[in-house]
This record gives sequence, structure tokens and C-alpha cells, in this order.
Amino acid sequence: MENVRRKRIKSIDMLRGLVMIIMALDHVRDYFHADAYFFDPSDLTQTNVPLFWTRFVTHFCAPVFVFLAGTSAFFVGQRRNKKSLSVWLLKRGIWLIIAEFTIIKLAWMFKLDYSGVLLQVIWVLGMGMIVLAGFVHLPKKLGLVICLVAVFGHNLLDSVAPTTPFATGLWSFLHVFNLVDLGFIKVFVGYPLIPWVFVMPLGYYFGAFYKPSFDPKLRISRLFQIGLGLTLLFFALRAINIYGDSYHWATQDSVGLTIASFFNITKYPPSLHFLLITLGPSLVFLALAENWQNKWTEKMVVIGRVPMFFYIVHIYVIHALAVIAAMMTGFSFSDMVIDLWITLQPQLQGYGFKLWVVYLIWVVLIIALYPICSWYNNYKTAHREKWWLSYL
Repeated sequence: MENVRRKRIKSIDMLRGLVMIIMALDHVRDYFHADAYFFDPSDLTQTNVPLFWTRFVTHFCAPVFVFLAGTSAFFVGQRRNKKSLSVWLLKRGIWLIIAEFTIIKLAWMFKLDYSGVLLQVIWVLGMGMIVLAGFVHLPKKLGLVICLVAVFGHNLLDSVAPTTPFATGLWSFLHVFNLVDLGFIKVFVGYPLIPWVFVMPLGYYFGAFYKPSFDPKLRISRLFQIGLGLTLLFFALRAINIYGDSYHWATQDSVGLTIASFFNITKYPPSLHFLLITLGPSLVFLALAENWQNKWTEKMVVIGRVPMFFYIVHIYVIHALAVIAAMMTGFSFSDMVIDLWITLQPQLQGYGFKLWVVYLIWVVLIIALYPICSWYNNYKTAHREKWWLSYL
């Protein structure tokens, strides 16, 4: 039974590790690609096919990260009662929000003044855990219904447009990708709460497939069926171009860009189409990967077991390397001290490298970070008595 359990956990860590590695590609692109300072890679009037797909593949990261955080909470809940699990979720949710505003803000910006604040994936993970702390007390069927209605129905809210400043600001925190000016501080809401905080409870309920009593063959079959079903639903909804994403695809000047238009889905906030095409294939991956085991999958597992550690370290390393690259190409350190987001800095137009260089830096980064992650994973495993390690 213990061997079976380790395999189950490994497949989840493998997926988490894979998306962490892919996530690093997007952040390297932000800090090193020359075009990043002129246009968004999903802008079909300016992008090219390789650049579009470089961006698209990284869409899998946030939804998988949020979804599997819920699954991890389920595993913790197998060792605790619901009250204890709620406290555990609340404490970690608050810690993640504090980390977003301090450790992670410093990594992105290389400064800690609070004229501007970013609300990104770690913020929404923290808020998701706080919301999940309440969801664990709901009847499972009721919780599932609430989450599914939110995920499948939230695009009905796309047309909501409050008219007062207070209502507009509040609605931005809930459902709009927006820069909220509070006078004394500007808040860049990259990850509004809806539907993200409903994705995490779905991951929590998903954890039931990994109970020791659940038949492994049936689990693999169910994961494949659900994952394939979600993926096919994406293609069906996307084809009819009616509901599920505010951006409708259209024929472009080339076949490659037309295909790109079909997959050019909305991440901020994540549309129904976005969640279907990211979570669907991810569940198929889990089904296929359950029994995979080789030296490459083991390396993904290691990274997947230390996601927060990897996340924090990789941002600092990428930003530090970008400072060196900028100073070696005629820019200054101050040019890399960021106000809100790296690609929004006009002083960096003219800095950067070709896409192949971005990929090269990404590969070198992952190779360099793996031994550090392996060391930390071993340290954490050998020092389970240190309570603070669970926060990283």
C-alpha cells in the first residue's frame, strides 16, 4: 500500500514539477526577450507563431498550480479533522499573501516601496486557501455545485461594468484584470478572485481519486475520461464561438496564425475556455503518468515537491541575471528596478535578446536550479520536525 501511495503522489508532483519548469520559461521571456517590451506575445497583429506558442504553453502553470494546491490540502485533510485543516489553510493562506507583498514583490521589482503592489498567483493561492478553509465544512455535493457554477458561469459576468469608483475598484479585485488607483497606492490586479478561488476547491474534491481505497485502474480511467471530456468540450465551445471567452477566434492571414487565434484564450481572469484547455490535458497527463518512472520524471518530481522554494528562488535568479545582461548591453541597474511589471518599463525598450537566446537561458537556469531544489528537498525530508519548512 505504501508503494502504491508513493506512486500516486509522484504523478502529482511530476505534473507540478513540469508546470514549474514551464513557468520559468515565461518569466525568462519577460526579462530577456527583446520583443517583450514592445508587444504582448498573444497580440496576433504583431506576434509570430513560435512566440505565440512559447507563451501559450505557459498557460498551464497557474491553473495546475492552483488546482493541485487544493489536492495537496485534501491529503493534509486525511491526517487532520476539518477544524484543524481549516486552521492549517488559514495560516498558510495568510502567509502566502504576506509573502506576495514582501519576499516575492522584492524579487520581481528589486525594491520594497509600496507605491505599487502586484496581486499575482501567490496572492490568489493565499486567498484560495482562505476560501477553501470554509469550503471544507460544506457538504461535498453543495461545494461541487457552487464551484462548477462559478467556473462554468463566470463569463456571464464579463459585461458587468460598475459606474462608481468604489464599485469599479471592488469589482476589479473580484473579476477584472485592472490597475486600481487607490490614491496612495496603485494595485495591479493580475489575478482577480473569480474564478480562481473556486478552482482550488475543485482540486480539493479531486483528491478523493487518490484515497488508498480507490482502485488505481479505475482512477486512471476516470482521470483520462474527465480530462479528455474537458478537452473536447473546449474544442466544441471554441468552435461555435459563442460563450466561454471574451475573445472570439477568427481567420487570420496564415494558417499558423488562424490556429493561434483559435487557441488565443483569455487568462486574466481565466475564461472557461482557458480552464478547460489547461486542466483537461493536465488530467490526461496525470492518467498517463501514474506509472512513469525514469531519471527525467524523477527530476520533475523533485522540483514538484518544493514548488514554493523553486518559485521564490527562480524569480530572484532570473531578475539578477537580467540586471547583469542589461548592464552588459548598455543599460543601468536602475533600469531593472521595476515599478509594476518588467515589460511595462519604457526605459527597457531596446534591451533584450532573440527568442532562441531566451530558450538557452531557460535551459541553463533549470539545470542550475535543479541541484539546489534537490538539496532543499532532501533537507526538508530529513528535518520534518522543523515546522517552518512546511511554509516553503
